[in-house]
Amino acid sequence: MSAILNRKNKIEFPDPRVTETIEDIILVGGVMTVENLIESYNLGIFPWPHEGYPLLWFSPEERGILDFKDLHISTSLKKWIKKNEPLITVTISENFSEVIKQCRKQKRPGQKGSWINGAIERNYSELQKQGGALSIECWLTTENGSEMISGIYGVKSKKYFSCESMFFLKPNASKFAFVKLVEHLKTLGFSWMDLQMVTDVSGSFGGKYISRDLFLDRIRN
Repeated sequence: MSAILNRKNKIEFPDPRVTETIEDIILVGGVMTVENLIESYNLGIFPWPHEGYPLLWFSPEERGILDFKDLHISTSLKKWIKKNEPLITVTISENFSEVIKQCRKQKRPGQKGSWINGAIERNYSELQKQGGALSIECWLTTENGSEMISGIYGVKSKKYFSCESMFFLKPNASKFAFVKLVEHLKTLGFSWMDLQMVTDVSGSFGGKYISRDLFLDRIRN
């Protein structure tokens, strides 16, 4: 399970379909690089740093996903969007680094600190510059100018998009960003996305779990 690296720190990732995991961990150690991120996501593996441990790479037995045909937008959110959308400007990957920084700062119930560390910020920002990640930024127009009130970012692999994290500074703003992400991914030809885990928010939109094998079938077909 320990990572094997060559001289350029490239990790030899195992095949998730035939490799046993321990608590969904498929590999331990290695160095986070853009090249390793690209390879891992193409295989359905993602890093999830834990303070005090070597870098951990995951391939969950149950994977959270959202089929866009199942997207559910609550009546209250629809009303909020109708009222507030005229005041909000949506941009794509115009300020990826700020989105990931805000996601790192976002306070989350039951969590101390954030799994988003400096290595995540640096490597995912570089991945975005190379076309392998994108962000949605939502800007509220006020008398004093524009304020970014929410954002969401994720990884764009060969076969799928993996939603990583989102933040909000106004109620419902992150949900609005999520809806706009789905709309944008549809224009890119995607019909579903990886959630990794189903949260209360993504579950309310129709997120569900499927088995690892079914997930791997999706990204390899």
